Amino acid sequence: MDLLQAIILGIVQGLTEFIPISSTAHLVFASRWTNIYDGNAHQITATMAVIQLGTLAAVFVYFATDIWAISTAFIRDHWALVTSKGSEGDRLSSESRLGWLIIIGSIPIGALGLLFKDFIEGEGTKNLWIIATMLIVIALLLAVAECVGSQQKDIKHLGIIDAVVVGFAQVLALMPGASRSGSTIMGGLFSGQKRETAARFSFLLSIPAITASGLLELRQAVKILPQESFVPLIVGTIVAGIVGYLSIWFLIAFLRTHSTMIFIVYRLALGTVLLVLLWQGLLSSQT
Repeated sequence: MDLLQAIILGIVQGLTEFIPISSTAHLVFASRWTNIYDGNAHQITATMAVIQLGTLAAVFVYFATDIWAISTAFIRDHWALVTSKGSEGDRLSSESRLGWLIIIGSIPIGALGLLFKDFIEGEGTKNLWIIATMLIVIALLLAVAECVGSQQKDIKHLGIIDAVVVGFAQVLALMPGASRSGSTIMGGLFSGQKRETAARFSFLLSIPAITASGLLELRQAVKILPQESFVPLIVGTIVAGIVGYLSIWFLIAFLRTHSTMIFIVYRLALGTVLLVLLWQGLLSSQT
């Protein structure tokens, strides 16, 4: 992988990680177009996961105040409970509760991600039949969620049910083309969250998942990627972080006043075009 290929992948990752249109789908297209590693599925997967660390950094920077408040409140409140410094009627603060919701919501994808690790790293996750199908499936589910969701809950009103629903929705992101942000925003809408709330919780919930996958693949990447790829990979990760920050800002601002319909239409159109091209034999399903 050279510097230009890395920059292209970084831009694509940053644009699509948080916009609900599937970063995996677009990174697969980008990896085909740039022909990195001659289509080696394991090396491409490792590269994608490492570049994701750039978008993880974007989440940390954008939500720095929230993350600090959640972390400090979580430690303070539980320390008070353990040392019995709080009165009998004390409860966890809203920030501590949100910390628990992030932990609970991360359990499903953590468990299933480890269980299906070999599949996730293999060629199946680059199959365009699966990608095209999931682009359409999540688009339809997101459309239903837009119609039936009450869209009343703010971040302070979230509970265990919300964490469980969004957590299991995030599991769909293990399927290529589903989109982690698309799946979790869909789950949030189904559980009655406002669009902006669903997006914010989606981004906070991404922290454990992206951190775990990125660090696991980073160790693997050191072993399987060519030595000359590491400098471009660092540059691509930085580019992904900068573009990812702008994407977070855009989506949260956009969802304050708009629905997800534009993303639904885009997913349906892209998925349909891919299925037609695959059916006509004009596109190969694998790298």
